Amino acid sequence: MTGVQTCALPISEAGFDADLFSNPSRRVALEDYLARAFDKAITRHVKGRRGTGKSGLVNIDSGGQEILERTAAVVNMEYVEVRFAVGLPARGRRCLGREALEILAGEVPRLVDDSLLLRSLDRDGLREHVATAEDQDWLRSRLESMGLAAFVVDGAILPRQSGIDDRPLSPGGVIRFRSPGELGVEVQLPNRGRVRGMGVPEGLTLVVGGGYHGKSTLLKAMERGVYNHVPGDGREGVVTREDAVKVRAEDGRRVEKVNISPFIANLPFGIDTRSFSTGNASGSTSQAANIVEALEIGAGLLLIDEDTSATNFMVRDVMMQRLISKDREPITPFVDRVSSLRREHGVSTILVMGGCGDYFEVADTVIAMEEYLPRVVTGKAKEIAASRKDIRTREGGGGFGPITKRSPQPGSIDPRRGRKEKVSARGLGTLVFGRETVELGLVEQLVDESQTRAIGELVRYGLRRGYIDGTATMEQVMARLLKDVSTCGLDVISPHGEQAPAGAGGAGTIAGDHPAVDIPHPGEYALPRAHELAAMLNRLRSLVVKQSSG
Repeated sequence: MTGVQTCALPISEAGFDADLFSNPSRRVALEDYLARAFDKAITRHVKGRRGTGKSGLVNIDSGGQEILERTAAVVNMEYVEVRFAVGLPARGRRCLGREALEILAGEVPRLVDDSLLLRSLDRDGLREHVATAEDQDWLRSRLESMGLAAFVVDGAILPRQSGIDDRPLSPGGVIRFRSPGELGVEVQLPNRGRVRGMGVPEGLTLVVGGGYHGKSTLLKAMERGVYNHVPGDGREGVVTREDAVKVRAEDGRRVEKVNISPFIANLPFGIDTRSFSTGNASGSTSQAANIVEALEIGAGLLLIDEDTSATNFMVRDVMMQRLISKDREPITPFVDRVSSLRREHGVSTILVMGGCGDYFEVADTVIAMEEYLPRVVTGKAKEIAASRKDIRTREGGGGFGPITKRSPQPGSIDPRRGRKEKVSARGLGTLVFGRETVELGLVEQLVDESQTRAIGELVRYGLRRGYIDGTATMEQVMARLLKDVSTCGLDVISPHGEQAPAGAGGAGTIAGDHPAVDIPHPGEYALPRAHELAAMLNRLRSLVVKQSSG
């Protein structure tokens, strides 16, 4: 049997200065640090399994390399609180009372003393943790005004231990990042002071280079740069604008009434791509839908890697154009839409491309990765493009066109399974929502299982609050949900005690007749972005939407 436990101390007893949580960035970082400190204390003070199953185990949701807003720890002007799980000792059907007393009256108080009191913590490490997060948030909020899509600090460690280990590669075997002079930018951070790095300008930035020279590694770092990172991660100086979305091909996914006509039109049998639906998208139609859905939620930067893209969606070279005439090809490749996307909607793109030079002509900046270090080669790329005699024909014509908004219909989103509501995460990439299992493994900026868990609860909360009402657009639904979280905290979504947000009928548990709910641990939520939240709805196979007529 697993018990949900909380420990709280008055803020005066904990000893934390108000300066450590004086703004949202600092507060989230302090809470993150305390959850990690509690987790480390568990390894020092908890004996481990006593009995069968999870008996005797103590766990807290302490996170990975990213600093996310979580419910595992709470800090405010009144108190400090942590939420954790205890496997209450038992052997078969017999409770082990003495062992339980040892945990709750002996080990837990030691955990609190070791992790929630300022005097017990590494004060320098704590302040560095808070300051590092604040610097990242500060810079991210200013990238757009600086005309930048992303910033990569000199000295950053971009490679990871492995595909399943997100910690930095050992410094002894890694080449630290060094910005090229042409893109060098200096910024004065609030805490760290003046730093220098590579400023990736707005527009289309092409990242080229040979295999295994660091192209995808750089893009992966910028993909994760929408989140703050812990000190020592190596990427805490890699910051990307907050509305950046990684898009890719996703064969087999469900698509519901998405206007993909800027990319795909004139399909056989008269299929209407202005309201395209399928239960089994191809590589090209899925990538087109992923881009349009990102734009629908307000993406200002697209991140694309040729390795995870549909080739026919990215480009049609001159030989293919000669073999298959345009009237026989429904796809207008991304190379012919990227400029109008920037011109009409202000959307920038960072694109990794190692096998096709057709993007040289439309690129604003070209960066070559050579032995893991960047070099600006825009001039040379433009010369090569200008010298071509065999030039491909631009396809598609006209502009990109407006982004068609869609409104999710509440009757198609049902968390019930029988007489109960069932919402649960099965690892990072799978969410059980009612009778459906939603696959999110290819939503690449989803980084924590607790985000997946929170996504399910946010959708359920949105239904109960009436935010998904059949008229609100997908973007408006996301904004309403995240506004409540911003106002009331992430606790607002927990079925343990859903609270009405201020100005929405007063405080208190939300009224109404609801089915029984499988209640998750209240300390196991982490805040997702609007883009990953919308991605879950878009992959729900029961989803029905109504397109905007405007």
